[in-house]
Amino acid sequence: MKELAGRLTAVDPDAGAAVRVIAYFDRLSESRAGLEALVRGAAVLAGVPARLVDAERRVRVRVEADGTRRDSGTPPDPGWPSAALVPGGAAALWLERAEAAPSVVDAVILERAAGAVRLVLDRTRGRAPVDDPALVETVLDAGAPEAARVHAARGLGLDPGGTARALAPLDGRPLVMTGRVDAETLTGRTGTGRVGVGPEVPVLDLPRSWAQARTALRFTAEGTAQDPGPRVVHADELGGVALLADLVAPGAEAPPDVRALEAAGASTPWLLATLDAVVSTASLRAAAAEINVHHSTLQDRLSHAEHLLGWPLRTPQGRLRLQLALTMRHLTRS
Repeated sequence: MKELAGRLTAVDPDAGAAVRVIAYFDRLSESRAGLEALVRGAAVLAGVPARLVDAERRVRVRVEADGTRRDSGTPPDPGWPSAALVPGGAAALWLERAEAAPSVVDAVILERAAGAVRLVLDRTRGRAPVDDPALVETVLDAGAPEAARVHAARGLGLDPGGTARALAPLDGRPLVMTGRVDAETLTGRTGTGRVGVGPEVPVLDLPRSWAQARTALRFTAEGTAQDPGPRVVHADELGGVALLADLVAPGAEAPPDVRALEAAGASTPWLLATLDAVVSTASLRAAAAEINVHHSTLQDRLSHAEHLLGWPLRTPQGRLRLQLALTMRHLTRS
């Protein structure tokens, strides 16, 4: 093949390059290379970033031209050269090249790489549902053997050498996701309920992400007047506040400040939402805008709330005490 490529290059450089591309991907396929290696090969040979997108299987791999993996949550540009993994299918391999039409070499890269990717997906994932509960349970189970978790990861379309994160919906089964997690993606995958989002970790470390996702879930709220707060909480944004989850057991007797909040909220419908706005915005004016009241109205509400709770709310110490009380309220009811 190398001799043939050399002869063709002397006559037609594109033809010689195409033969070398075919030989390259044949070698990768023979060595049973994984998805990332195949996408990396396409990127390096084409000299532009390449990305594999299979939304149904939740497979997204993007590699820069220098071989560095750098995934992106933005959708591919329809104008980029691409090759579908199956005829008429949405899953495809893309080359991030601005030209309207691919070169002969680009076309060969896409065709050979897409074919090799399809074989890997068929081999590692087969026809298993992408959200197979048994596979998700296995990949999140710290007590499962590593070999079993690797097999489950491949069954879910995950690269065992890549990264992913666990999600803990309040009403629903656990989920595993790759790439950037935004509000639109979460709504599509989990509905609009409360969700704890674990940190992005190596796939074989997903049990840790799952444990942190469950902790983050305890900090979520319904987002209503009587249960104000975020419906989605990311574990890696909690910082040291996450330590409170170890100190406040679910269902335990509420601390005095939480009991004071509950009593005040029961007698004053606007109180909890107002106090949540005070601790979650940068200033009292911002808090007033958040709940759509005049600044003077907010001041009156705070005076009434201070009388009901028994501590000041307009000092740094008072706001911290209030924030801790609201947080512990979430943790005790979880």
